[in-house]
Amino acid sequence: MEVPRRPRPSSFTLPLHSTASPAALSPLGAVEKVTKKDPKKEKLDGATEKDQFGEETSSLDEDSGVSVFVDAPDETSELVDANVNVRPSSEDSFSEEILEETLAEESKEAKKKTEEEEAAAKERAAQRQLMAIEELVQSERNYLRLLQISTVTIRSNLQKLQPPLANLDSMFLYIEEVIDVSSRLLSLLDRKHVQSADPLYLETLCDSFLSLSSDIETTYREYLANYNHITVVENSYKQKEPLWNEVVRVIKASAPEVNATSLSFFLVMPVQRIARYPLLLQTIQKHTDRAHPAYALLEQTAHTSIALNCRINEYKRFREVADKYKKTETLTIKDKINRLNSHSIAKKTARLSQHFKHETGIATKLVDEEFDAVKGFFYVLEDGILQLLENVEMYLLHLQGFLACKTEEFDLDMDGEKAPISYKEITTALRQWILPTFEKRMRTLIHKPLCALRDLLVGPRNLIRKRLDKLLDYEVLEAKSNLTYEEQAVANTYRTINTLLLNELPQFNGLALQMIWSMLGTFSCLHKDLASDMEQLFQSFAQQLPHSSLDPGAFWEWAESAALEGARRLETLCRSVEDTLNAPAVQVQMELNVSDCALLDC
Repeated sequence: MEVPRRPRPSSFTLPLHSTASPAALSPLGAVEKVTKKDPKKEKLDGATEKDQFGEETSSLDEDSGVSVFVDAPDETSELVDANVNVRPSSEDSFSEEILEETLAEESKEAKKKTEEEEAAAKERAAQRQLMAIEELVQSERNYLRLLQISTVTIRSNLQKLQPPLANLDSMFLYIEEVIDVSSRLLSLLDRKHVQSADPLYLETLCDSFLSLSSDIETTYREYLANYNHITVVENSYKQKEPLWNEVVRVIKASAPEVNATSLSFFLVMPVQRIARYPLLLQTIQKHTDRAHPAYALLEQTAHTSIALNCRINEYKRFREVADKYKKTETLTIKDKINRLNSHSIAKKTARLSQHFKHETGIATKLVDEEFDAVKGFFYVLEDGILQLLENVEMYLLHLQGFLACKTEEFDLDMDGEKAPISYKEITTALRQWILPTFEKRMRTLIHKPLCALRDLLVGPRNLIRKRLDKLLDYEVLEAKSNLTYEEQAVANTYRTINTLLLNELPQFNGLALQMIWSMLGTFSCLHKDLASDMEQLFQSFAQQLPHSSLDPGAFWEWAESAALEGARRLETLCRSVEDTLNAPAVQVQMELNVSDCALLDC
């Protein structure tokens, strides 16, 4: 009898115990569980059946939370190729929660550690910032103290040496201005009454530095430009060993705590200090948080200090070039011949050739209209100064000639006549008090400044002449594409001289013109004072002089007729002297006596 075939299910469920091993959770383990069942645990109710193909279907106790679903294979497939789906157990979910909590705690700990490290880094940066600020302020105080020691104590003690040191005051030129600007910087910091640890102190420091930046630049650039002169003077002292030993003794006695052995130990400090400002400010900026309220101001201050140093160095370079070429050398023919060499001959030949090319139109001359205008005004100003000086010197020469003729010393035998006696007293006062005082003031206020201004014209004149020479060299080099190191130096020298003249020659012209107007005003004031003194003198003798009671019109008419009469008599006297000189020798003595008497009467 044929047994009917049981319908094949599309899938079957295998409940698994919760104590199953982890391997039982995998699809492969589920397959093994199905194929390796224990036959003793089969139930009699047909929980396990076997079809004609040898397939089995088992039902286990449904106390497990996990079931395995196995798709029944096709007739031509095997059980191993069934699709198995596994549901996660409750323990796995709990393990994942523990893992998540552990990761969250580790993340919190890492974040906390990072925050602590950042806080520690900020604290270290704040401490370093505070140390940098204190270093800048404290070093400024020490710097000012040493400068005051060198200027007040050491300088005053060196001035007591006998014989006096030559050019000692020139070594301390501009040092007073440096001390003043440094003390002003510290006073601005102390005026706010803010401690260095206060965040507002950094803002106060930056504001103080920026407010004094222009004064700092003006003061330090002049000092640095003069520093080469300081070294020259000190080297001149060192050449005389006894003198230098005395200088060192005074320095050590004046500042024993410093242990200095030369003046340059103190006088080089401004050179070092101005270069140290950018380093100190950049150190403060490095340790300052960008979120600090004064960070932008601090950055501006640091950039200002760097730009300030660049401008000072550029000015110093310009001054060195100017000092090199503005000197006037007095060379003999022998010295000039000794200076001739192949290089100088080639250079002068090239300049002469370039000049000929300009004059003949072969080469185009570089034209700078701005410089030509400034140069033309300088030459006009120079000509005016020289003419004014010549006129003033001639004026003083005539005044000296007038004072040298002391007619009041002669006895004219005019006793009893009031007018001649009054004239004699007036003349004595003029020659002994009024006119000598006027001459002294003229020499002090007019002649001496004019001579100094004339000497100042030498430097710009030499620079203008040297610029023309360097321009000829520059025009030759401009046509070349590649320049050697020496040729590049020549081109840079021309640019430096040209820039220096364009920047400073207009200022010199303006100051020189201002001095000329001032001296002309002083000249007018001197003559006004002279007229006032003479008027006061004549008023004391007004009652004793004739014609003092005349009205102004009649007085000037009398004065004009008296002057013409005096001129006529003088002309007659001159003719008489001329005739006497042309007369025979026998009559010369007699006629000279007559001429002397006539001159005295005049």
